[in-house]
Amino acid sequence: MQRSLQEWQGEPVEVTYRAFFLNPSIPPEGFDFIPYMQAKFNGRVDIKDALDGPRRMGEAVGLTLNMDKITKAPNSTLSHCLIALAPPDIREQVIEQIYAAYFEHGQDIGDVETLIQIGEKFGMSEDSLRVGLSGEAVRAQVEAEAREASRLGISGVPFFIVNEKYAFSGAQPPEAIVNVLRRVAGQEKGA
Repeated sequence: MQRSLQEWQGEPVEVTYRAFFLNPSIPPEGFDFIPYMQAKFNGRVDIKDALDGPRRMGEAVGLTLNMDKITKAPNSTLSHCLIALAPPDIREQVIEQIYAAYFEHGQDIGDVETLIQIGEKFGMSEDSLRVGLSGEAVRAQVEAEAREASRLGISGVPFFIVNEKYAFSGAQPPEAIVNVLRRVAGQEKGA
């Protein structure tokens, strides 16, 4: 998406991130990653092959995915809470750091201490993070966003909604996203 927005020549685009839980039934302490993934694929796919696919796809677009470093399938609620707590001007950087913590470094992004370290890198205070991450207000917001995604029939990520009318899903190449933006801008202009 970021590469698409760099190529985009039209009206400025405002990006709003919303919470989505890939598996809302993961407990707060998470699951051991390999057994969880083996159960998920139920023997249909070799686990090494299943993890190598995302690594290769990420590598093709310049992303580092060290799937072998991941030991925990986390409950991501608190990471979504950190994103919601982040001021808008650093939110995207916080998201990128959460992804890097998990996919590059294998850190548990369901762990409060890990998330506090991420927030502190961007000037967020430990005390406010502890209060915010343990509070009900942000958690309620995150859970409401996840319920809304479910209500809309969203079942995977990435999922994009443009101008609250047009939707598409999947990891699309930048030119495909730019083409969607062009079509939407053309239809909106004509309306």
